[in-house]
Amino acid sequence: MNRTDHDKKRKALLIVSLVSNLGILGYFKYVNFFTESFRDAFTLFGQAPDIPLLDIILPVGISFYTFQTLSYTIDIYRNKLEPAKDVISFFAFVSFFPQLVAGPIERAIHLLPQFYHPRKFNYDLAKDGMRRILWGLFKKVVVADGCAVFVNEIFGQHETYGGSTLLLGAVFFAFQIYGDFSGYSDMAIGFSRLMGFDLMKNFAYPYFSRDIAEFWRRWHISLSTWFRDYLYIPLGGSRVNQGKAIRNIFIIFIVSGFWHGANWTFIIWGALNAVYFLPLMLLNKNRSNLGVVAEGNWFPGVGDSLRILSTFGLTVLAWVFFRAESVTHAMSFLGGMLSLSLFSVPAYLPAGPLIAISVLLLVEWMNRGREHGLDIEKVSLPTGVRWAGYVLLFLAVMNGFQANQEFIYFQF
Repeated sequence: MNRTDHDKKRKALLIVSLVSNLGILGYFKYVNFFTESFRDAFTLFGQAPDIPLLDIILPVGISFYTFQTLSYTIDIYRNKLEPAKDVISFFAFVSFFPQLVAGPIERAIHLLPQFYHPRKFNYDLAKDGMRRILWGLFKKVVVADGCAVFVNEIFGQHETYGGSTLLLGAVFFAFQIYGDFSGYSDMAIGFSRLMGFDLMKNFAYPYFSRDIAEFWRRWHISLSTWFRDYLYIPLGGSRVNQGKAIRNIFIIFIVSGFWHGANWTFIIWGALNAVYFLPLMLLNKNRSNLGVVAEGNWFPGVGDSLRILSTFGLTVLAWVFFRAESVTHAMSFLGGMLSLSLFSVPAYLPAGPLIAISVLLLVEWMNRGREHGLDIEKVSLPTGVRWAGYVLLFLAVMNGFQANQEFIYFQF
């Protein structure tokens, strides 16, 4: 591609790359989904075609390194990047172990050049990396794994619980997936900093968002910006007529849902977020909240508090589809949750997860304008207090390892 200025040849080579990469991803991740959907469609008409499903194993991290290599090819096509001449550096970029399995999805234009230059140990970067690893471990092992035990029980036996318990399970899942995924990202970034690499930020305190548009600027940033740059903008973004703008929003959110997994629940989750987002876009308010919430203040105002709570409530409802095993499961769960029993006393009020979530929210609220929860280098704290905090977090992590829960995003 780089050796020719012929537009048709360049475009043909780009298409070959896109088709081959997405074809491999589609085969391993989606072929059984389409086979089952095709079979179910015929079953509705009284026919049951005997189409066998493929017995294939999803390669580890395929969604992440596929999108990473696609960005490499597309950026070369757009003349934003020179092709790698060092094959070892290229494959190190593709298979960089800290973020290979669950992100963040790195752009070639950002990460690849870092392999071309020698790196020296940087004490300040290493300190920050260690703090980020510790905070990531706390979010994963203490918050996410602590919530997982109750989430699995409540979602698995949802018919036996009242609405208040189901709501608690949905809220716990919201913190489970945040702690799980952002915890992995923090650890990946931290380990990379120990080796002198800089990875992009993947989460920016999304549960303090004041609307859904802000939430998606702060949640899984590497994926959201990937779809924005390589799908949404090429489709015309919002700079088209209103009908096409609505179409583009639904495309990007539904594709985002489908990227997460081969299940109708993920597609509905994506479509639901598109429905949330549309009023903001149509009223031109999707970029109203760009700054740090309640910046310079200890507490948010009444208006910001209500906006944060309503945004969190909408995301919790959508997370039910993300967690449910099927659409029927999700609808049954929501039906039970939104019943009159919503106002009953929950069957569970576990102290461990509630305390862990409270610590998470407190620490991240206090540091919401900084890079991560333990970005306290410039915070004037006595050395004894600082180290006491590290020790307490470390002890909580060591105790939390008993839950032994795998990362949610490993399945994607």
